[in-house]
Amino acid sequence: MYREVKMKQSFVYILKCSDESYYTGVTSNLTQRIFQHETGFYPDCYTSDKRPLELVYCCEFTDVNIAIEFEKKIKNWSRVKKEALINEEYDKLPNLAKKKF
Repeated sequence: MYREVKMKQSFVYILKCSDESYYTGVTSNLTQRIFQHETGFYPDCYTSDKRPLELVYCCEFTDVNIAIEFEKKIKNWSRVKKEALINEEYDKLPNLAKKKF
């Protein structure tokens, strides 16, 4: 007999802030987390004084560990590389390293 195992969803998201900067986060409840950002629920959060915000990217994961790993990767990316991801220009991603050697 097989048991169905429901995997918990996780989301990696990017918000564009009013100062044109990007905020990258990970959450298991995207709707609630976006609401928290938009209302300044956490006053010390990066986005609190950068409202209004726009959700510009979202990706769903079934493994929270992979989501966290991806979020950390994106946080280290250059602005240009983040914008390539946001604009679904996936073929450009490998060549957009943060540091040029």
